[in-house]
Amino acid sequence: MRIDIVSSLPKSMESILGSGIIRIAQEKGLAEIIIHNLHDYSSDKFGHIDDTPFGGGAGMLIKCEPVFKCIEKLKNERIYDDIIFMSADGEQFTQSTANELSLTNNIIILCGRYKGIDQRIRDGLITREISLGDFVLTGGELPALVLVDAVVRLIPGAMSDAESALEDSYQDGLLEPPYYTKPETFNGMKVPKILLSGNHKKIKEWKLSESLKRTKERRPDLLDELD
Repeated sequence: MRIDIVSSLPKSMESILGSGIIRIAQEKGLAEIIIHNLHDYSSDKFGHIDDTPFGGGAGMLIKCEPVFKCIEKLKNERIYDDIIFMSADGEQFTQSTANELSLTNNIIILCGRYKGIDQRIRDGLITREISLGDFVLTGGELPALVLVDAVVRLIPGAMSDAESALEDSYQDGLLEPPYYTKPETFNGMKVPKILLSGNHKKIKEWKLSESLKRTKERRPDLLDELD
């Protein structure tokens, strides 16, 4: 899978993209992640990529020219399944979205900055807009990193224990049950006896029961969706 990220602050993402499962996936050749500096595609001698909005108003907007130059260059080199803009007013990012994107071959992620981007970029290039939630950040780099992390970990072979991803919250519409590790007792708090029993059928039933309980307490809306 190849992921091209278009950003005005490329260095801000290097640490995360070079760490953990994302790094391992790249080293294994399962994922190729390329960051493109939007300033490199500016015709302005100072590398400016923004300007004031028509009609007035506060803030600056990313201009069409550098974005079109960058993305059209990439589109001439390969076919992309999606060109994604990380936007506060896009579709809600969910585990289902991550699952879907993990099956694609090539995607582009455009990171916004300043007040936003010229609408003609959205109309002429973007095929999908994705939001992390009902809040606004200073740019699209953090959301892009979240999307990449959620997607890359699902690529077969990226995680040493593939079953772990299948047990994540939201994969089956429920939140995960609580987990415990050694020691059996810590500060007077004990591991539930059922987890020490070796009875895998009973343990599975306990985990499902705890998942349902936690989902009912914290995200009852998920149970409504299951119905």
